[in-house]
Amino acid sequence: MEVVDAIAAAIQTPGVHLLHRTSDWDHNRSVLTVAGEPEAVLAGLFQAVRVAAERIDLRQQRGVHPRLGATDVVPLVPIDGISLDECALLARHLGQRIGDELGLPVYLYEAAATRPDRRNLADVRAGEYERLVEEIHLPQRQPDCGPAAVGPAGAVIVGARPFLIAFNVFLKSSDVAIAKRIARTIRESSGGLRAVKALGLLVDGQAQVSMNLVDFQITPPHLAVAVIEREARLLGVEIDRSELIGLIPQAALLAAAAHALRLPALSSNRVVEMAFQQAIDTGIPDPL
Repeated sequence: MEVVDAIAAAIQTPGVHLLHRTSDWDHNRSVLTVAGEPEAVLAGLFQAVRVAAERIDLRQQRGVHPRLGATDVVPLVPIDGISLDECALLARHLGQRIGDELGLPVYLYEAAATRPDRRNLADVRAGEYERLVEEIHLPQRQPDCGPAAVGPAGAVIVGARPFLIAFNVFLKSSDVAIAKRIARTIRESSGGLRAVKALGLLVDGQAQVSMNLVDFQITPPHLAVAVIEREARLLGVEIDRSELIGLIPQAALLAAAAHALRLPALSSNRVVEMAFQQAIDTGIPDPL
C-alpha cells in the first residue's frame, strides 16, 4: 500500500482534488478518481504516471484483472464546462508528454483514439503486458506516442470517454466458470446487454462478475444486476452482494431507486438533502 500511497500523493498537485481511491488485493489494482481544472488535472496525472513507473515492475506484478502497464489506463471524463472532444485533445497532449518525458509507450483510446481499431480498451489491452513485450515491434502494435519499446513499467493507455460505472457482482459460489458464463451472456460483444463489458473472475475464493457499464443511461446498474440474478438462478446459484469501484453518478442511483420503488417520476429535487443543496446553490431568501 505504500506504493499506492505514493501515487495518491503525487497525483494531488495544486488544484487537483482526490475524490476517491480504492485498492483490491485479488485484482491487484487501484483506482484513483480526481477532479479539477484541466491543466491541474493533467499535471497531477503526469506525476502519478511518473511515480507508478518508478515503483511498479510488471515483470513481478500479478492480479486477476487485465493490465498493460503500471498505469494501466488514464481516462479523461467531462464533468462540467468541458466537452468530450476537448477532453480527447487534452488526452492526446498528456499522452505525448508521457511518451516524450517519461519514455513510456502510450496508446490512445476511445474518443482520443487516432485509429478505429484502438477505440475499444479491451482491444488495446489484448494479451496484456506479456504479449506487448513480444509484439510491440509489429506495425499493428506501434504506440501512438513514446518509444516502441517495453520496460518494466509497460505501456500507458490514455483516452477520453463519458462517465463509466465500474460495478462488480459476487455470486454465492466459488465456481469461476459460472461467473465467466454469465459474463459472456451479458456483455455486448457476445450479443448481451448494450454498453456492458464483463469478465468472470475469482476474487478471494468467490466467483465475481466484473463489469464496466460504459453508458449507464443505456444499461443502468439495476438492470445489469437483475439480468445477472436471472442468469445465476438458471445456473443454480444466487447473488451474494455487489461492489462499486470508484464513484457513481447521482442519476444512476435515482434511476435504481425509482425502479425499486416503482416511482418513475423520482427526481433529485424530491430528495430532501439534494433539494436543500440545490436551494443553497441557487440562493434562497432569508427567513421571515
